[in-house]
Amino acid sequence: MAAQRAPRVVLGVGGGIAAYKVCELLRRLTESGHHVRVVPTRDALRFVGEPTWAALSGQPVATEVWQDVHEVPHVRLGQQADLVFVAPATADLLARAAHGMADDLLTNTLLTARCPVVFAPAMHTEMWEHPATQQNVATLRARGAIVLEPATGRLTGADTGKGRLPEPAELFDVARRVLARGTLAADLTGRHVVVSAGGTREALDPVRFLGNRSSGRQGYALAATAVARGARVTLVSANVALPAPAGADVIPVTSAVEMREAVLAAAADADAVVMAAAVADFRPDTKAAGKIKKTGGPPPTITLVENPDILAELSRNRPRKDQVIVGFAAETENAVAYGRDKLQRKGCDLIVVNQVGEGIAFGTPDNEAVVLDRDGRAVEIPRGPKENLADRVWDLVVERLGSVSKTPDTGR
Repeated sequence: MAAQRAPRVVLGVGGGIAAYKVCELLRRLTESGHHVRVVPTRDALRFVGEPTWAALSGQPVATEVWQDVHEVPHVRLGQQADLVFVAPATADLLARAAHGMADDLLTNTLLTARCPVVFAPAMHTEMWEHPATQQNVATLRARGAIVLEPATGRLTGADTGKGRLPEPAELFDVARRVLARGTLAADLTGRHVVVSAGGTREALDPVRFLGNRSSGRQGYALAATAVARGARVTLVSANVALPAPAGADVIPVTSAVEMREAVLAAAADADAVVMAAAVADFRPDTKAAGKIKKTGGPPPTITLVENPDILAELSRNRPRKDQVIVGFAAETENAVAYGRDKLQRKGCDLIVVNQVGEGIAFGTPDNEAVVLDRDGRAVEIPRGPKENLADRVWDLVVERLGSVSKTPDTGR
């Protein structure tokens, strides 16, 4: 049997200070068996030199179409690639790519590529938010490119804000997921999706809370797979100790009331909302001002009040009829029966039913489920990595969204 060919990746490097972080991405790609050709811009070499890229990739490095002309690199690299991944994608590089410029080897490669193309932008916040940059991003997304949302954090100098290149490990995860989909279309391109993840906490006093055992892993897997399928992703995250998925906008919350506010605001222009978070049904009616202490007498009585039903409210007050709403049901017994009842009561389109317990679902790297839809269908998803379940859920969401063309999402 012939050996399987190593996936071919063209790693485009833009001229930004974040180029140094791409060395780690390159190392992860090569050490996991990928054949990587680094194609930097001229300015990228001001930050990281050609010898570094050549040594880490084990391949020649070129910036101009005039090098190794007999191999026609400006055509061959794009034709032969399984993935073109550009990081950091500067404002200038995004503009040149959006307008079809071909003034160096990287922009020529982008024009000849017929494989998935991912841009990981990095720049100052003002540059990212400028209408010209946003229009260029919308243009690239409309053509099927995956343009990640930048991370929020420390930028060059003392500045902090949105525009930071995501961490190399998270970028590698995006590359891995996109390559796993092969030539499948980025079928969520131009779509805005909202995902909730984690478990809410309801304060009893300044140091104690009522909570649950959700780790947020399934919600984060849903966010990461949606990014790899081209979506703009808003992730509402409740008390999760996981690295933020590259390319997703993360909104941290604590309680069910905070989650409701964040989800409803984000859902206003969303094509789909997936409520994977474990939201507390009840909260204490009051929060003690100080730590509740033992007194030697009877324990204190805690009165609970009902939290808002976010899933039912979303289903009831959709901004448009074609918005897809997905719920989750974590059950310890009679899971499918309880799931059907919840689907009917909440009014959502799909519900993902999990059997939970010790060593099952919560906090584990794998999961299994039955997805019920309002038309009566039941889809069984066998036990496997949580990203597999996430991809199957998005398959079902895409079916419901249909093939109607979508105006590019500018993220504004």
